[in-house]
Amino acid sequence: MSQHTHNYIQYGTPCNAEEVIQFLAHTLNVNTKAEATGRLKTPLCIWGTHGIGKTQIVEHYAKQNGYAFRYIAPAQFEEMGDLIGMPKIKEVHNTEVTAFVPPEWVPTENGPGILLIDDVNRADDRILRGIMQLLQNYELASWKMPPQWHIVLTANPDGGDYSVTPMDFAFVTRMMHITLKFDVKQWALWAEKNEVDARGINFVLTYPEIVSGERTTPRTLVQFCEHIQPISDLAKQISLVKMLADACLDSATVTAFLAFVNNQLNQLLSPEQILYSKNFDKEVLEHLQTLTNQDTQRVDILSTITTRLVNHLLLNEQKKIATTALENLKKYLKMSFLPNDMRFLAVRDLVNSNNSAVQNIATDPELSKVLLSGAI
Repeated sequence: MSQHTHNYIQYGTPCNAEEVIQFLAHTLNVNTKAEATGRLKTPLCIWGTHGIGKTQIVEHYAKQNGYAFRYIAPAQFEEMGDLIGMPKIKEVHNTEVTAFVPPEWVPTENGPGILLIDDVNRADDRILRGIMQLLQNYELASWKMPPQWHIVLTANPDGGDYSVTPMDFAFVTRMMHITLKFDVKQWALWAEKNEVDARGINFVLTYPEIVSGERTTPRTLVQFCEHIQPISDLAKQISLVKMLADACLDSATVTAFLAFVNNQLNQLLSPEQILYSKNFDKEVLEHLQTLTNQDTQRVDILSTITTRLVNHLLLNEQKKIATTALENLKKYLKMSFLPNDMRFLAVRDLVNSNNSAVQNIATDPELSKVLLSGAI
């Protein structure tokens, strides 16, 4: 069953990964200032379907920005002691009282730090009720969170086929909310940066609708790509490829990928082949004309190749680009059969990059018109 058949309950604006990161940075900054003036901090909850990258975004953000990082999955908590710690007797003003020793996951050092409460609504209802004080006051029972620590949560949507515990509004209103949605171009840029198999990137860009949110998720696609990476010729080992696909992905995706391989679409031109071709007209222009000029023009193929080309240049902004590569780039962007909207978006993104050499494409008379009118 597709995720689109459900009336999912999620909170906050649906955003791509880059927008979620911007929101995360802003809320942590506001919370830091609030704490410095004695005001309460507000936790942030990131909603989204499974395998879309919620946890990874938070962990990567912490690592990139110098935050200490702690992680808990309250679905694994069976007793309240897992949450609030174990009791012990201590003496206060010559009187013995019961106090709670914090669990191991509670930070002891001062921040800045992020405590990630992952898949919070998969916890039992009594655990959720116990967490409420932590979200409100950053403390539980006898202990407090150290200064400059922030709480970020993730949650799966309610109202569908997820095994989650409903949250009442007393719980929901203790947090700010945002929903992470899948953005194929953002995913492709991330995948390129993390050296995911190029054939897998081409496949997802060509058929973004295959990311169903059931067995086929960004997470399972990366798993699949890791296992096909050692296979140089997918067509020659198609039986093994099918077994690997069946192990990770839903049947519709498996069928689509096998067709992708059999039609040799996994061999689409790479950014390097386009930029460093010594005979652009024959090796690139004619090849693409033949590949895309079928019964109907394969705009999806052009979109895949163009996205990967732009992403390659954006990820290598600090590298100089050879004059011949720059000329090939201009020739590609001026191909007559490249759709005008696709051309405009590519030129706009490249001109807005931090690579001065790539920005110079705007000095080309034809391409400068693209920025002014959106079409050649």
